[in-house]
Amino acid sequence: MQTAVAQQDLEHIFSHTGNLWDSLRDETIFITGGTGFFGKWLLESLAYANAKLELGIQAVVLTRNPNAFFKTAPHLSCIPAIRFIQGDVQTFHSEEVRAKLGKSAPERYGYMIHAGTQVSATLHAENPLTTIDTIVQGTRAALEFAIASQTKRFLLTSSGAVYGKQPTEIVNITEGHLSGPDCAHTGSAYGEAKRLAELLCVSYYQQYGLEATIARCFSFVGPHLPLDGSFAIGNFIHDALNGKVITVKGDGTPLRSYLYAADLAVWLWTILIKGQPCRPYNVGSEETISIKCLADTVAECLARDAKVAVEKSPDPNAPIPRYVPSTNRCRVELGLEAWTDLKESIRRTGIWNKKVCHPQGMEPSLKGKAIVNGN
Repeated sequence: MQTAVAQQDLEHIFSHTGNLWDSLRDETIFITGGTGFFGKWLLESLAYANAKLELGIQAVVLTRNPNAFFKTAPHLSCIPAIRFIQGDVQTFHSEEVRAKLGKSAPERYGYMIHAGTQVSATLHAENPLTTIDTIVQGTRAALEFAIASQTKRFLLTSSGAVYGKQPTEIVNITEGHLSGPDCAHTGSAYGEAKRLAELLCVSYYQQYGLEATIARCFSFVGPHLPLDGSFAIGNFIHDALNGKVITVKGDGTPLRSYLYAADLAVWLWTILIKGQPCRPYNVGSEETISIKCLADTVAECLARDAKVAVEKSPDPNAPIPRYVPSTNRCRVELGLEAWTDLKESIRRTGIWNKKVCHPQGMEPSLKGKAIVNGN
């Protein structure tokens, strides 16, 4: 069971998005992937701003299993302005949504966020066809739904994986870099599918005028991040909090960067409202760190006595993999920053995960009964 994110983080998001919310006043937003890591932060920040400014925003969230979500995140299930419906991101359509919502179905959805995808290295490697279908068919279904719903602005959460393997000589990869994943390797399924999802957005903008914005997301840390998945930083935090040896599966040399989740929420809302249609924006941090140093930093922040074990020895002749974006476009054009440094991000994530999960920490104005549709 999970608890609400800290008031400090919600206030941080609000302080950097306060001038955006009027654009959403009295609108209805449709969200896919609203029960995942990204989605939870979007819902929490939306609920906070909605209550604080009395915006009258409604949100409809598509999820495969609403009841399972409510058991793990009760604080998000009891917000009257947010309704959940059961559905498959690959096949849902406007008639299905209207049938499940019944008479309460809105005539239009002014804004849509498509964050519905599975981020699992194991799935991508073992079942690339499922990965491709989920991303490509899901994006097509979302775009068709947006057209049928007279949506004004659409946000696709894409990925830095669209660039393929980052050249070692490029310190921070830019949106204008035209490399791509290796199409002869099934491990490229996720990145290639995201490339096609972006192309679909551009095509729908050209053919239908749908203002589709694109966020190319890199690596993140924060509350709600799974600690038992394929994210190295999540696994390190899990080990540290449970008194285990922090284990680095590889040789520890790959270079990464991590944006804090509260900053991520600011970036995604800003790109949705202010981003130029079909102009991709890298979303992430430029604070570069090796995986081995990341493990050491997690130990320093959360468990000073924890040991760090690296399973493999570095090959001195091998190039060091990088996955670090240039965020100049977001900083210059949209005024965004990575406000929270890595150590503080890790510290806040650790504190949140130590808490006993309960819904009492929510703002009183956010409490109420959830509206659930579908079986």
